Amino acid sequence: MSMEKIPVLAVVGPTASGKTSLAVMLAEKYNGEVISADSMQIYSGMDIATAKPSAEEMRSVRHHLIGHISSAEKYSAARFSEEAALAARDITGRGKRVIIAGGTGLYVDSFLSGLDFPEEKASFEIRQELIRRLNAEGIESLYEELKKIDPETALNTHINNEKRVLRSLEIYYNSGEKPSVVRLLAKKNESRYESVYIGLFFENREVLYDRINRRVEIMLQNGLLDEAERFFSLKASETAVQAIGYKELKPYFDGEIPLDEAKENLKRATRRYAKRQLTWFNKNPDINRINRDNMSDDEVFSAACEITDASGIFKGR
Repeated sequence: MSMEKIPVLAVVGPTASGKTSLAVMLAEKYNGEVISADSMQIYSGMDIATAKPSAEEMRSVRHHLIGHISSAEKYSAARFSEEAALAARDITGRGKRVIIAGGTGLYVDSFLSGLDFPEEKASFEIRQELIRRLNAEGIESLYEELKKIDPETALNTHINNEKRVLRSLEIYYNSGEKPSVVRLLAKKNESRYESVYIGLFFENREVLYDRINRRVEIMLQNGLLDEAERFFSLKASETAVQAIGYKELKPYFDGEIPLDEAKENLKRATRRYAKRQLTWFNKNPDINRINRDNMSDDEVFSAACEITDASGIFKGR
C-alpha cells in the first residue's frame, strides 16, 4: 500500500528576495505553518545577521526550526531533513498545512526529495589535514585533486567554494568512494512529500543587489554590531562561523579596517551568496518562477496564490 504523501508548499529564492514575508502571507491564507530552511536561522542568538522572521511574523504564524540550537553545535542537511520531517508530521497532525521557506537549497531539496544520507564515521583527522593543506598549498591544488578524483563533482563545484571542495575530498578520503556516488546513494528513498516549489527570481540582478545593500544598512541600524560582538565572545561551531554578517565584521573589531570598509565587505559577501543561491535554484526545473523585479509584495503574493491554487496541492485537504 502506498503511503499518502504530505503536501508541502516550498518558497525559495535568494537572500533579501522577500521569501519570509511571502511564506507568512501564504501560511495565513492557507491555514499553514512555516518550516524555516535556513542553515543559519537554526541558531539561537543569531537573529539580525540571519534575518530571522520578525516577532510580528512569528506571532501571526507558527514557525519551526528557528533558533532551536546553540551556535556551538554543528548542523547538517541530514539533521535538517530529520527535524523537518518531524515538524511536517506535527503540523499535518494538527490539521495545518506545511510551508517550507528558505534560501538553503540543499536543505529544501534533500528534505523534499527524500535523500537518505549514509552514516559517516568521525573524520576529525582527515578534516584537519585537509585544512592544513589548504593553508599550505591553496585551494587550486585541492581543486585539481578533486578534478582527478571526481570530475563530476568538480564540474558542479566552484573553485572558490572552499567549504564544498574540502567537504567533497573529506567524503572521498573518509568513505573511499567518489562524492558524486555517495550523493547518488543517498537518493534511495521515495519522497514522503507532494511538493510545489515557488521561486522568487530577478531578471535584473541590480534590483536584488539594491535590496541586499539596503537590508545590510537596516541590519546595522537594528544592532548588528552588538550582536556580532556577542557572537565573537561565544564558542561557535564550524557551521555557525560561516554566517555572513559576522566574519565580515571581524577585521573591524580587530582594529584592522574601518567600519565603512567592513560594511562594504558585508554587502559584497551577501551579494555573492545571493548569486550562489540563484545558481542553485536555476538548476531546478520544478520551480514555478516569479520574476519579482518591479512587483510589490502584494503582487508577488497574488502570483504565488495563483500558482498554489492551480497546482491543487491543498485542495480537499
